[in-house]
Amino acid sequence: MDERSSVTQRDASQQSYWAWEVLFAVAYVATAIMVAFTDSPVTDKVVAEVAMGTMALAYLVTGRRVVLGEGGRPARVAATATVVLCTATAILADTTSSFVLFFSTPLLFMMLTLRLAVGWATLLILLEPTAAVLDGGWGNPMLPVLLPMTGILLVFGVLAGKFISDILDQSSARADLIRKLEASQAEVARLSRDAGTAAERERLAREIHDTLAQGFTSIVALTQAIESELDTDPVVVRKHLALAARTARENLAEARAMVAALAPSDLATGSLPEAVRRQANRLAEETGVPIKCEVDDALPPVPTAVEVVLLRAAQEALANVRKHSGATAVELQLSAVDGAIRLRVADNGCGFVPGADGFGLRGMRSRAGQVGGTLEVRTGANGGTELELEVPA
Repeated sequence: MDERSSVTQRDASQQSYWAWEVLFAVAYVATAIMVAFTDSPVTDKVVAEVAMGTMALAYLVTGRRVVLGEGGRPARVAATATVVLCTATAILADTTSSFVLFFSTPLLFMMLTLRLAVGWATLLILLEPTAAVLDGGWGNPMLPVLLPMTGILLVFGVLAGKFISDILDQSSARADLIRKLEASQAEVARLSRDAGTAAERERLAREIHDTLAQGFTSIVALTQAIESELDTDPVVVRKHLALAARTARENLAEARAMVAALAPSDLATGSLPEAVRRQANRLAEETGVPIKCEVDDALPPVPTAVEVVLLRAAQEALANVRKHSGATAVELQLSAVDGAIRLRVADNGCGFVPGADGFGLRGMRSRAGQVGGTLEVRTGANGGTELELEVPA
């Protein structure tokens, strides 16, 4: 348990502890005054007063910490011995000191287990009739009054002690429950942080795969093309250099957008249809593969998160066409259909192998699921691969 929890629980236990200390002070002062004005010999009164004063002082110095659970077993044994000896000494010296039982017996129940506390409290309560017998014998006229009072006091003391013991047990159980709840809350917070960290890592991995990694792949492919055509076709080399530079700039913009936790740079500078067209035109320019691009400009407005899913899916689908399909023709459609927005990318390449989902497709499925969409990838009717993504509008 951390320091804050300890302080909180200690403060909670002290909220009503002051009432017990008021009772202790009142009972001690009243008993001390009554003893001072009895007709007992001065020596007996002094012994009783010293015994009660010693018990009060010991309580203030160490007993209070023991009652609050801050002392170990040796301190508890010493405090119990002090209470028993001082109470017995005071009562045997002057029977008027029996009123000291109003604060000494509750102390026993606060410091000991119920069985031990009952035993010691019973012993102390029986001291008053014992002192009367020692003082005047069995013929002491006070015995007929003391014996029934002692019986009542025994019953009252045990029941009150049981009540005190139950209250302390409940407080201890409550404190233990608080510790467990705080530990559970700390564990839940840790797991939430871990889950959030894992989700953010997955999101960043998808972002990097769908943007920077694909951009770098394009730059590598353009660089290889430049190397093969450097001495034969300067016009094509300059075109490839321009494309590589543009791709690098776009990658830089994407990196800055990710760092700033913004929407994709393509969406920040234009609409979703424009961003999808730019992706299709880029593939056509880099590979020379003709692309039939049909994009509806009148798409219903959707949250930025949905636009990101559609754009990233288009990027991933076109990147797969470039890297895996060997296609000579591509079709891309983005349209509103029956309360949803549908993205369809089809090619005439080598086709799709079921179950061969890579990181990119898994990322697309995850993105689609997060916005309530569905993704289907299949072999087209005339061969090649067909990807279809639908998200609610």
